[in-house]
Parts: sequence; structure tokens; C-alpha cells
Amino acid sequence: MQTKRHLMPPTNRHITHRLLTIKKDIMKKTFAIAALCAFFVAAKAQCGWTGYEVKAENNYTNYNVRYASNPKDARHYDTSRLRGEYLIEKVFAPGEVNWTYTLFDRFLIGGAQPAATPLKLTSIAPLYVDESKGNNGRNLLDNRELGIINVGGEGTVTIDGKSYDLAFQEALYVGKGAESITLASKNAAQPAKFYMNSACAHQTFPTKKVSLKDANNIKAGSMAESNDRVIHQMIIDGVAGVRTCQLQMGITELNVGSVWNTMPAHTHLRRMEAYFYYKVPQGQKVCHLMGEPQETRNLWLNNEQAVISPEWSIHCAAGTSNYTFIWGMAGENLVYKDMQVTKIPDLK
Repeated sequence: MQTKRHLMPPTNRHITHRLLTIKKDIMKKTFAIAALCAFFVAAKAQCGWTGYEVKAENNYTNYNVRYASNPKDARHYDTSRLRGEYLIEKVFAPGEVNWTYTLFDRFLIGGAQPAATPLKLTSIAPLYVDESKGNNGRNLLDNRELGIINVGGEGTVTIDGKSYDLAFQEALYVGKGAESITLASKNAAQPAKFYMNSACAHQTFPTKKVSLKDANNIKAGSMAESNDRVIHQMIIDGVAGVRTCQLQMGITELNVGSVWNTMPAHTHLRRMEAYFYYKVPQGQKVCHLMGEPQETRNLWLNNEQAVISPEWSIHCAAGTSNYTFIWGMAGENLVYKDMQVTKIPDLK
């Protein structure tokens, strides 16, 4: 005869243990799902990155806006995202003015290549105080100063009716408040290429032209270190009679046989910087290094392309040939040597 088994009713302790087990299981699955979602969102963001939208201000002026980024986020950017955030691939195009407005120190980086018709510089929508009024009555330099360096054929810049001829590698500083700025090429077949940087300004200083002869020319580096170069300080407060609010610009030329620039590398805690590479021979490239000193990344650039360098990022490069670049800076002060140098053995 079989004995009937009696099931004991569960105690509170058993019920509590079971509930805790179920809760832990649910939490594990929730964390796993959340991790998968985060992974796919990040993957989609990286793979789907197409860069910032380029907008038209008028039929010859284009612009895009680049937001400032956190170095901890930048560590996780893939190549496409890194290039989309910091590389400016299109600086010049015939008959166009192209601007990149970065929120790092609200710096403007641009290029103008007039053909047969002169180009007038206008303001762009991100700079409007009241967008409902459009561009009427607004000028690019209402609250800004501008630096121009010609890297093409001979050209002319006309500021409020006064003309300045700019040959290759000649510069022009334009002070806050200039209302009419027109750029022209003397020969459309050999057009001028006006590379431009603009920073916010609080005071008006006189327009001033600077040639390489007028600049403060500094020999730096050596052939033994593959960085024999000349630094031309051009639009620098106090150089050649120039006064600026915060903008600084100049040219660095590497001699034949040298490929490294800006060594030892450094950062500028109190300013951002932009590099524009040119005179890069056909078929050659420049490998620009950026990122935190112990979290470096690289960007490959072609001739006449620019790169944004945040204040937390080093900025140096090596080319497959010698080359020339324009550096432009703006920020907290006008102290040219205000930088944090990273010793070469400490780079990673």
C-alpha cells in the first residue's frame, strides 16, 4: 500500500529566496539587453556617421557647424567619425566661399577661390543674433576679426573701398567692424586662393598687410631630426605693426628632406588651433597626429585640406614629402609660447 506524500507549504524564507533568485535573473537579463542596445546604438552611430551637414548661405557661400567634443568620447571614434569631426576636406572650390564654424573658441576656418567674378564675404546663419531678419544689414566682421593668407595666384582684397594686393603667401589682417570685403583673382586662369581664419573680437584694430619679409621668421629644428623648418609669424600681435584681439596666424615651411612638424608635440589649454596643409606634392600625403598625448590618433590629409585641433589635443604631423602649413589660433590670450609640451618619450 502506497503512502500518500504530503507537500509541505512553502515558508516565508523559501518564498523570499525564490523571489530574490527571480529578481537577480531579471536584472542579469536586463543588463545584458541594455549592453546589447548600447553596443548596437554605438555601432550604428559609428557606421552611420556621415559628417556635419553643409548648408548654403547664398549661391556661392557654404558652411557647416562642428560641435566641440570631449576627449573621453573622442577616444572611441572610428576613422570615419574622427575624420568627420576634425578634418575639413573641402577648403577651396572655384567660385565658392567655404566656411567651417567650430564651437572650439567659436573659430571660423574658410577658403575663397574667386574665378572671373569677385566674391563678397557675407555673414552666415550661425552668427545671426536674430535669424528672423536673415542676412540683411549683417556683416561677417560685426563682432569678429579676420586673417587672410593667399596660397594661390595673385589676388586683391578690397576692404570698404580700399584695395590690398596679395601675392603668394602674403597675409592681411582685417579688424572688427569692416563692412564690405570683396575678394578677386587677377587672373582667373591662375586664381587666388584666400585661406581665412576668424575669431571673436572686442575691439577694432587697423587692417594691416604682412609679407614674408615683414614677418618674424624663426629657424627651427634640424635635418638630423627630420624637422628642419622656418616658422613665419605673420598675424601676431606686435609683429610687423599688427594688433589683434585674439587671432594668431602664421606659416611653417619644411625644407627638403624634412617631414616632421611641431616636435616635441604640445597642447594649448587656453586656445584651440587649426592647421591647413598645402604645397603637398602630387601623390603624397600628410599624416596628422592628434588626441590626448597618451591617446593619440592619426588623420591622413591631402593637399589643401585643414584639420581642427582642440585645446586638449596635440597637433603634429609627418609627411611622405616635405610640405607647408598655415597655423591659426584663438583663445584666452596672445602669448605665443603658452603651451604644454609633451616630451617625445611620453607620447603614446
